[in-house]
Amino acid sequence: MTATPTAIRTIRVELSANPYPIAIGAGSLAQLGEQIRGQGIKAGTKVLVVTNPVVNEHYGTTALQSLSAAGLEASLLVIEAGEDQKTPATVGLIHDAAFERRLERGSLIVALGGGVVGDMAGFAAATWLRGIAVVQVPTTLLAMVDAAIGGKTGVNHPDGKNLIGAFHQPRLVLIDPDTLATLPEREFRAGMAEVIKYGVIGDGALLAELGAAAHRDPASGLASQAAVGPALLQTLLERSAAAKAEVVAADEREGGLRAILNYGHTLGHVVETLCGYGTYLHGEAVALGMRAAGELSLALGLWSQADHDQQQRLIAAAGLPLAWPALDPEAVLACLQGDKKVRDGKVRFVLPLNPEAGAQTGGAVYGSVIIRDDVEAATIREVLARLA
Repeated sequence: MTATPTAIRTIRVELSANPYPIAIGAGSLAQLGEQIRGQGIKAGTKVLVVTNPVVNEHYGTTALQSLSAAGLEASLLVIEAGEDQKTPATVGLIHDAAFERRLERGSLIVALGGGVVGDMAGFAAATWLRGIAVVQVPTTLLAMVDAAIGGKTGVNHPDGKNLIGAFHQPRLVLIDPDTLATLPEREFRAGMAEVIKYGVIGDGALLAELGAAAHRDPASGLASQAAVGPALLQTLLERSAAAKAEVVAADEREGGLRAILNYGHTLGHVVETLCGYGTYLHGEAVALGMRAAGELSLALGLWSQADHDQQQRLIAAAGLPLAWPALDPEAVLACLQGDKKVRDGKVRFVLPLNPEAGAQTGGAVYGSVIIRDDVEAATIREVLARLA
């Protein structure tokens, strides 16, 4: 960890009821307690830090020391946190710890870890005493740019991802890029899928920066923290956080616009469910889902082969998978019907779009994507055959 924290850059999620800051700065984990006190949390407040064994080994002590130095009554719960552990039973362990530590309505849960820890700790906070405060401290790239921001919490059902959950906004998101130093490269690559997503759905400047980095090294220019470099990494964190903050502020509970953040996720969740949780990391499945969504857009005439090829190059440069797994098309179609975004029995796809095509497509157009609920099963089968 950096001994002296650098200046913290703050991006606000401007919700009408409960706005909150996203604080980004190298070494900022050492300021966790101070940052929490700055959100109006008083001295003596009970704080339960939820983390996993690996993150605890590297960063648990720093977090607890910072909280104690700020006058907070901090304790620690270490849980197993692979995707296969993202279940109601694991949330029950957090509830048990909350009871044992006598967490009150003014108490706080801190989620210190990746997206799985953040989802489960956030859901536990949303459901303990009908809702107590949560602070998200993401330690993976995927959680920093996506999962920790926006208040989506929950766990998996055996037949579908994130089907059990609640919206519960954090009081604070604290992002310390130094915690990525111990992140395995595979996990870093998984996070890059979400960054690429932001570029495709509407951040042209971010897309250009990613394209330039990929052009310098087509094979691996986005595939590791070393390849990306600290300057571009800071830009990716800030632009991704700002993009998500803007969308969440405009549509907190996914009534319309926020659905664009699911680009790559609808078919990506199918991959995770049918292949078994943990076979693919979430970001790897999202990359496959983006490829599949791009193929659907090609089949529907919504975007060009050149745009699709550019997305493929970025996914490849990030070291993410492009080869669609051997899945039964009928099982894919059945799994799609269980997606939490289905409305009136219709699957809603977020598909990339050429701006020129927007006027004649039907569906809701947001920036560079369109939400369609009229994609026929025959078209999906055709695309799956092409992917296979």
